[in-house]
Amino acid sequence: MSDTRTESDGMGEIQIPADKLWGAQTQRSLRYFSIGRDLMPREMVEAMTIVKRASAEANRLSGRLGETQATAILAVCDEILDGQHADMFPLHVWMTGSGTQFNMNVNEVIANRAAQIAGEPLGGKKPVHPNDHVNMSQSSNDAFPTAMHIAAALGVERRLLPALTRLAQALADKAEEWKDIVKIGRTHMQDAVPITLGQEFHGYAGMLLENIARLHQARDGLYPLALGGTALGTGINTDAAFAARACGEIARLTGLGFTSGENKFALQGAHDALVHLSGVLRTTAGALYKIANDIRLLSCGPRAGFAELHLPENEPGSSIMPGKVNPTQAEAMAMLAVQVMSNDVAVGFGGAGGLLDMNVYKPLMIHNIMQSITLLHDGCENFRTFMLEGTTPNRARIERYVAESVMLVTALAPTIGYDTASRVAHYAMDHDCTLREAALTLKAISPEDFDRLVDARAMVQPNIAAR
Repeated sequence: MSDTRTESDGMGEIQIPADKLWGAQTQRSLRYFSIGRDLMPREMVEAMTIVKRASAEANRLSGRLGETQATAILAVCDEILDGQHADMFPLHVWMTGSGTQFNMNVNEVIANRAAQIAGEPLGGKKPVHPNDHVNMSQSSNDAFPTAMHIAAALGVERRLLPALTRLAQALADKAEEWKDIVKIGRTHMQDAVPITLGQEFHGYAGMLLENIARLHQARDGLYPLALGGTALGTGINTDAAFAARACGEIARLTGLGFTSGENKFALQGAHDALVHLSGVLRTTAGALYKIANDIRLLSCGPRAGFAELHLPENEPGSSIMPGKVNPTQAEAMAMLAVQVMSNDVAVGFGGAGGLLDMNVYKPLMIHNIMQSITLLHDGCENFRTFMLEGTTPNRARIERYVAESVMLVTALAPTIGYDTASRVAHYAMDHDCTLREAALTLKAISPEDFDRLVDARAMVQPNIAAR
């Protein structure tokens, strides 16, 4: 048997590996766009297959697609959605800005697999034609952005939101567990007034909860779909019921609230909802970057740093320094957060690059968005499982810092005045003595009043009686 077969498209004939289900346009893309190592996101295979399945169902209901073709398309789509034929989608991200070759890759695989099932030769386009049947009522210009919305929304719903919710809950659990551990706060990297370790972690949990709410809103913004707009948004070569039927079927298949977008011209000329989602991913990454860096600062040591937190020891930290252990999960989180923020820059440029009636940065945008969703999901799961859940407080070090802090003088200011309190603080630092010793030496306050006012536990909440 020959290792190749001949298929043809509008450009002529081309040789294709005999054991592959893709067709001529996929093969041309492999030849002309072998750029880099980034393949089209796997989530886009599922999403585009959902588009094809929903379109076939809508076209069957309208009577435009025959039962033989519709049944074959639906059966092959179900195989792909079940995880079969995954190696038949080999195209690189860096291709035409419309994603046309990827759309045709899916069309061709469905058509050739239908032929294979029917006992027809691959490439014969019988009983299913990749353009006439699989691509009926569609253009790459509306099918690809529809798949982008589906892939991104499913990624947020299935993976990112659950991972962030679990991490936020783990932070909230630590906040509750540590609510009575009073420690010294820090502003400008300098000692500040007391705070509880629980209050610090309550802040971290709150940051994630706010970003979870933003992600819900951004996900909902992806629900209006371009499908039915075909080439430019006009809906040429569709019937009047197609868009609503197909988008309704997409909603049923995914369990999400997808609808036919009212303004197809906006959805195809620009991808602002995806740009907005990317911005929320960036904001979420910024929150995680702050949390990760705070935790690695609070754990720095073990002898010459803050050392207020003990992190789990998962692996050796040095090839030369025995016994060294590093905050590796926090470092990984910080790095991936930087990547997500960088991805958003490219998505922003891509979204702004919609020239005239169609954006031509689609593969770039969805590649970066899906990578960001994956990185944030995986990072949150590892950060929670391998670091946060095993983190414990160094109570002895925390208590020592509280006892030695000069900033407890803040509690004296309402009674002795800011200027006198400042002199007490500077005296304590200049003479390396305790705050109490400084206050009594300067006769700023009585011992009894000092002991009554300077109570670190009372300073972690409003402490002035209201009138």
